[in-house]
Formats: sequence, structure tokens, C-alpha cells
Amino acid sequence: MLPFRLGATSYIIPADILPNAHYLKDKVQDIELVLFEVDDGPNNLPAPAVVQELGELAAAHGLTYTVHLPLDLRLGANGDLGHISLHKARKVIECTRPLNPWAYLLHLDGKEFLGAHRDAPFRQWQEDATRALEIVAEWAGGPELLAVENLEHYPLDFILPVLERVPVSRCVDVGHLWVNGHDAVPYLRAALPRTRVIHLHGLAERDHKSLAHMPVEKLDPVIETLLQENYAGVLTLEVFGEEDFHSSVVALNESLARLS
Repeated sequence: MLPFRLGATSYIIPADILPNAHYLKDKVQDIELVLFEVDDGPNNLPAPAVVQELGELAAAHGLTYTVHLPLDLRLGANGDLGHISLHKARKVIECTRPLNPWAYLLHLDGKEFLGAHRDAPFRQWQEDATRALEIVAEWAGGPELLAVENLEHYPLDFILPVLERVPVSRCVDVGHLWVNGHDAVPYLRAALPRTRVIHLHGLAERDHKSLAHMPVEKLDPVIETLLQENYAGVLTLEVFGEEDFHSSVVALNESLARLS
């Protein structure tokens, strides 16, 4: 039995969220609900009847759900609390609250400061990002239910000053570390005490591909770290497609067998 909760995304088969949940209900212990931009037009926000059936599946099969918020979180200009990312975050949280999600996954939007000097505007962004997390934490039911994800192309320490101010959880995306050429283990080991969710995916022509593409010298140290630290959170195979999912499960099991 795995020490952590194995997860997959809600888009493994080419269908909507509910058919995917039925497909995955006996294959994983957590399903990441990937919710795209929620507008007045077409969107994939689950209707109340779908949420109810997802809850029934969870109760019957011991499932949990992680919910990915649709937009990178930020305040508007001059600290505007009406920014669209906050509006959509609240809508998604209210919709999925009956599922008692394991975590709400989110990105912090700081791309305008990539490569910039850590000057006064950047420090103001840190203040605004802190406030945005505090607001969304109230809607979610507590800061520990927010799992802030590290992003590709961002410096490794970019979000750390914000995380020091708010007791949110972490979502460590190992694939994002790999795609930028980092050794994932030191970052993962430092973040694990606050980590509620880990995203794992391989690299081929891009990221979010099967773990089968990853050499054992990269994959095994990550899995070994989770075993050594008795990680009991969610480990999501963040891939999209049956072949990538099933071959990732095989690669994960082979890694566990080597380490045993």
C-alpha cells in the first residue's frame, strides 16, 4: 500500500469531469479537478447535480478531490479587491465546497516581476499577494487548504517571502523543477513540512507527459525522498491522457520496486 494518496487529473479520458471520476474511482485515491476559466459563457464548472454525484463517488470509494483554481491569483491595480482572479476563485470554491476538497491549488501571478530587481514595486506585489491569499483563505475555510504551486520559469525563491507571511500549504510541482533543469530533491525536502500536494509528470517534447520519459536517476531520488520523509499527502500524476496515465503508474511502481 502506498504511503501517500495517489492522484490523477480529471481529464484522463476524452470526456467531462464526471465520466473521468467514474473511470478513475478504483484507480486512484484523489482526483484533481482541473477547472478552466469560468465565464458567463461555456465553462466546465460542475453543476450541483454533478457535484452531488462526485461526492457520492468519494464516499463510496474513499476518494478525495483537489481543486485547481482557474486563474493565477492577484489583486487588481492599486490593491483592487475586485480582480477577476478573485471573483473566479470564490465562484469555484463555493461550487466545490460540498466536496470538502483536500486542497485548493493555486498559482500566484507575479510574471511582470520576472527578471526585475527586488525593488519597491516588487515588495508591493508581495504585500498584495499576501492579502490575496488571506482573502481566499477565508473563503476556503482556512489557509492550510490553499496549496500554492511553484511555477516554471520563476526563481526558486520567488514566492517564499509571501509564504512566510501566510500559513498556507505548498504544492510542489516536480515537473516544473525538472523542466527548468533543477535538482528537485533539495527543494522538495525543504518544502515537504508544508506540502499538501505534489505534482509529478515527465518531460518529452514538453512537460505534463508520462513519467516513463524520466530517467531513473531523476525519478528514484524524488520517490525515495517521499518514502524517507513518510509523506502522506496527495501525489498527483499530472498528465492528460490514458496512455500517459497508465505508463506513469507503471513507472511509479517500478521506482517503488527498485527502492524496496
